Amino acid sequence: MGLCWSWSRASWLFGRESVSEQNDPLHNAGENVHLITTVECWEDKLSEASRDGKIVVANFSASWCGPCKGIAPVYSDLADKYPSLIFLTLDVDDLADLSTSWDITATPTFFFLKDGKQILDKLVGANKAELQKKTTAAASSR
Repeated sequence: MGLCWSWSRASWLFGRESVSEQNDPLHNAGENVHLITTVECWEDKLSEASRDGKIVVANFSASWCGPCKGIAPVYSDLADKYPSLIFLTLDVDDLADLSTSWDITATPTFFFLKDGKQILDKLVGANKAELQKKTTAAASSR
C-alpha cells in the first residue's frame, strides 16, 4: 500500500524547511491537503470519500510549476475553510500514468469529484477566483 500524507504529517516527518528547499508546490499546504504518492493511495482516498459522502478536490500539480506554487496557499486556505471536502494533490511527474488517464495537459488542473465522478467542469490554470468559486459550488452541492 502506498503512502498518503496530510501536509502536517509530512512537514513533521521531514521538517518544513527541508521540504520547502525541494521547491515543493505544497510548501504552504494545510492539514486537510493530502499528498497522493501512489495509485493505491488515490483509489483509497476516492473510496474513503465515497463511503463518507464527501466531495474530492483533486489538484494535479508539479514541483517545478510556478503557477502551482503560486496557487498552493489559496488551495490550502480553501482546504482549511471547507473541512467537509477532501483535498488531494498529485504530482503529475510521479503519477504520470494516472495523470494521463485524467487527460492532464497543463498544471495545475483541478477536478471536483463525487463518488469518483466529475461533478463540475475541471479548472485548468492557477485562477484564484475561479478555484474559490468552484470549491464553494462543490461544497454547496453536498
